[in-house]
Amino acid sequence: MVTDLIQIRRLGEKKQGENERFRRHLKRHNFPELRFRRVAEEMESNIDCRACANCCKVAETDVTKRDVARLARYLGLTPDQFVDQYTTSSAFEQKEPILRRRDTGCIFLEGNDCSIYEARPDTCRDFPHLIRGAGSFESRMWQMVDRATYCPIVYNSLEEFKELVKFK
Repeated sequence: MVTDLIQIRRLGEKKQGENERFRRHLKRHNFPELRFRRVAEEMESNIDCRACANCCKVAETDVTKRDVARLARYLGLTPDQFVDQYTTSSAFEQKEPILRRRDTGCIFLEGNDCSIYEARPDTCRDFPHLIRGAGSFESRMWQMVDRATYCPIVYNSLEEFKELVKFK
């Protein structure tokens, strides 16, 4: 199991082409999702996200209207105040706003801890989206190629998935 973030980045970038092929391979074959779920659950239980928090340092976090309402309530603000103070638009111009960032990552990241953990956005709750998330497992796989460059859970899970289906 690889957990060093520098090594994860290097290996994840090196294997991007392979991971793209693997993603396409999964779409063309019908593998039981339960087998992948078990691998991902084991990875999530063996890797402490708080020791890493790289997703909070690297990735953008979109917030839905539901997230805005929950976070505004949690912080004692109106939804408009929350949007004005804590969100910005995405560089990719998605419909939903994203949480503002600092040089160290998400505006709510304190060290490796989330200061709004109890009210965090749904995308944060479901991260890395291997077990939980909208859509089928296969539909979520398109995001995993990028995530394998910064998330030890995703990188190691993808490597186990490839072994599981004997992908070459």
